Amino acid sequence: MEEVKSKHYIQNLIEEGEHERQDFKFKISDARKIARSISAFANNSGGSLLVGVKDNGKVVGVESEEEIYMIEQAASMYCKPEQVVSYRSYRVAGKSVLKVDVSQATALPVKAQDDDKKWKAYYRVADENILASPLHVKVWRAMQKGVTSLINFEEKERLLIDYIQVHKCITLEEYMKLAHISKQAAEDSVIKLCLMHSLEIRYRSGRCVLELGSESR
Repeated sequence: MEEVKSKHYIQNLIEEGEHERQDFKFKISDARKIARSISAFANNSGGSLLVGVKDNGKVVGVESEEEIYMIEQAASMYCKPEQVVSYRSYRVAGKSVLKVDVSQATALPVKAQDDDKKWKAYYRVADENILASPLHVKVWRAMQKGVTSLINFEEKERLLIDYIQVHKCITLEEYMKLAHISKQAAEDSVIKLCLMHSLEIRYRSGRCVLELGSESR
């Protein structure tokens, strides 16, 4: 009876396919690669890995103990700051599927160590883990410091908001040309507006763009 419930639960998840909050893994053979997935989910809104499931949704099963060891290694050794993940094994048609849950991090950015031992931050976009832009990382770091005083709009910030209200989005480079300002000045404005929740960084068609935040909609 328990296996029947597990099968239905996992099959329902599989039917959703891979998306922003879910990824399939045939098996885990490299802790650093899994660290990238943990980083991407933690830097976004969290998510789950279904280990023992192919990209096409076929359940192949895994050896849970070995997979759990690799996941714990990825979260503790190859993520900075160290992440805590939860996991549970489900039986589906006599095979084990491991569901690994990653929570949204409270301390951003979460970085993963690559094969060259360099630490990089990742972000989840649709069904992919992408390298977070340097601008996104700067915004995260500023958010960790918090807002200590009232921030006022300047002319260049109002110009940016007005443009996005009409054109929906803009890249940092386009904003620099629009306002005739340096990259540093443009980044300072973006960070300020993100802290005010007037602006958000999004990834559209492979580009990092600026869109209206909750306070500007």
